[in-house]
Amino acid sequence: MTPESKSMTLLDKYESWTLLSSVALGRLVVVIDDRPEIFPINFVTQRGTVLFRTAEGTKLFGSVVSDQVLFEADDHNDIGGWSVVVRGAAQVLNTSVDIDEADRAGLYPWIPTVKLHYVRIIPSQINGRRFVFGREPEGGHVPG
Repeated sequence: MTPESKSMTLLDKYESWTLLSSVALGRLVVVIDDRPEIFPINFVTQRGTVLFRTAEGTKLFGSVVSDQVLFEADDHNDIGGWSVVVRGAAQVLNTSVDIDEADRAGLYPWIPTVKLHYVRIIPSQINGRRFVFGREPEGGHVPG
């Protein structure tokens, strides 16, 4: 096993979802007019999807006009960290059944604003990585 493989491991889908479920802050990436935009969002996972609330504006517009969005969340401690990236389509929830289910997720705005729209990211791909922190190898290369 090389030092690179000891310091970074790929996560399976189950572990990626477990880690996503353990945090509440992530980043949403959308493309508007060929320009990437990134937004910090609080979120929950629900039934293998990522759920967030938003108000009218760029975040909502970018979510629905993009064929695909990216979502990333991560965390770390003194010895290492992890990152999970979800690629998928964002759907604004419209039906009372979908909105009632989203209401039960307990997702509330972190700041005193009205966020009337629920958006669900339906994943087409999820990739996770776990990292172990360490010093850069001597001489700038990994011995092997």
